[in-house]
Amino acid sequence: MINYQKILNKNLLNVFIDILKNIESNGLDGINHLYITFKTDNSKNIIPDWLLLKYPDEMTIVIQHEYYHLSVNKSFFNIGLSFNNIKTDLKISFDSIISFADPSSNFGLNYELNKSNKKTEKNEKKVLKKNKKENDNSNVIKFSKFKKN
Repeated sequence: MINYQKILNKNLLNVFIDILKNIESNGLDGINHLYITFKTDNSKNIIPDWLLLKYPDEMTIVIQHEYYHLSVNKSFFNIGLSFNNIKTDLKISFDSIISFADPSSNFGLNYELNKSNKKTEKNEKKVLKKNKKENDNSNVIKFSKFKKN
């Protein structure tokens, strides 16, 4: 079975990575700014405990005027941001990204998170199987529906 969502997510994530690499190389101009939402409970992320207490599930960061030492790697990016005047370093894994947006460009993407839960995968397969049975003739056009009486 082709996992279209996984293929789509991978390519959409590459768009996000390319945008970050562009910012890493060229910085941001005066108008662009990114809102990045990610799962904080991802074990690959490095986030200070005081931020995890405040955002135990997910958080949104803004990359705009004040960010420090952005570096983009194969599976994560590092960035320094200021939270209540406290400079803080974050390591954010790409597989924890939920969405990002640049409101100044009216552009954004949402990602379906990787599902490693076997129960979820089983349920998805059941639904697909059921839908296949119900839609076995879904590609067949019945001209009798369009025929004038």
